[in-house]
Amino acid sequence: MADLEAFRQEVRAWLDVNCPEEMRQPMKDETDAVWGGRNAAFKSEAQKLWLDRMGEKGWTVPEWPKEYGGGGLSKAEAKILKDEMRAIKARSPLQSFGIWMLGPALLKYGNEEQKKEHLPKIARGEIRWAQGYSEPNAGSDLASLMTKCEDQGDHYLINGQKVWTSYADQADWIFVLVRTDFDAPKHEGISFVLVDMDQPGVTTKPIKLISGKSPFCETFFDDARCEKYNLVGEMNKGWSIAKYLLTHEREMIGGSGANVGAMRPMGDVAAQQVGLNADGVLSDPMLRADVARAEIDGLAFLATMERVTDEAKSGQGVGANSSMLKYYGTELNKRRLELMMDSGGHDALEWGAESDVARHWLRTKANSIEGGTSEVQLNIIAKRILDLPTA
Repeated sequence: MADLEAFRQEVRAWLDVNCPEEMRQPMKDETDAVWGGRNAAFKSEAQKLWLDRMGEKGWTVPEWPKEYGGGGLSKAEAKILKDEMRAIKARSPLQSFGIWMLGPALLKYGNEEQKKEHLPKIARGEIRWAQGYSEPNAGSDLASLMTKCEDQGDHYLINGQKVWTSYADQADWIFVLVRTDFDAPKHEGISFVLVDMDQPGVTTKPIKLISGKSPFCETFFDDARCEKYNLVGEMNKGWSIAKYLLTHEREMIGGSGANVGAMRPMGDVAAQQVGLNADGVLSDPMLRADVARAEIDGLAFLATMERVTDEAKSGQGVGANSSMLKYYGTELNKRRLELMMDSGGHDALEWGAESDVARHWLRTKANSIEGGTSEVQLNIIAKRILDLPTA
């Protein structure tokens, strides 16, 4: 315990000196998030400075081994770092599908060469990754995917289409599920490969959403080249990797509902929009109750996320709990934006307003679909957590 307390003091002192003041303010919009990549665009010098400093320490991925760009921290030390960052409201220095999804998969299934090649670049934000899973005819039934990967002797050729590939138009590389055996049962014959998107055989097309903005894309592979050393795991055994990665994706999506540290408190948002009465509180008692309930539920969910994370790190795994986190986090995020719309009144409906609440509210509707629909998650929860009988 004495060693951990000494580490806490060290972390606190380091953050005090190295975390720019701007990076201790709540994010105002999507441009405040840093995604990294070959063509990374920073909104301010503080963003780049914060990423560089945290990347140099390995604290963008504190528990990854140091040889792969991580901080090499223990579970207890990583929790201290998270607590101290939260205490000063420090933003995450890097948003990354590489950190949230691909990294854990490579740590578990990748070979040494793949880990050394890709993980340090992910940790430092040098390469931005996209996910190539869903297809036009393979959404919830992902195992029906038909993107073809053919052996050409010294490399593979990939042909097919992926859809809902978030930010693929800004990504450098993409991890892709491909069909490598068309005669095998659909859950077999699938492989997991890594593809450099900077080639003529890969093109992307944004998909416009009801919010008017487009994080999603269609991605097309036309004789796209994939080197053989970029096959992760065994040929035709990619489904196991796919399932493992999905648990991390669902945690990531669910976590958006508990990301209270990066958001302005709902009470502050409501106060700015509707004002306070003479007693310094929101005059609408129903709105006060709804705001308090949302804030408390967010903190409770954050505690649940930390408990599940601690259980996973102790060897118990996440498993079906990822569906629980994904479902509830999704609903919490939707409820939060509903409240922002309610407190904003007719002003919140203004399209293109400075706050842009309406766009964010519309965007949350996709949370119920992406990463597995809410109906699918509820079925998993009923079967695997509640152990309810099947129909």
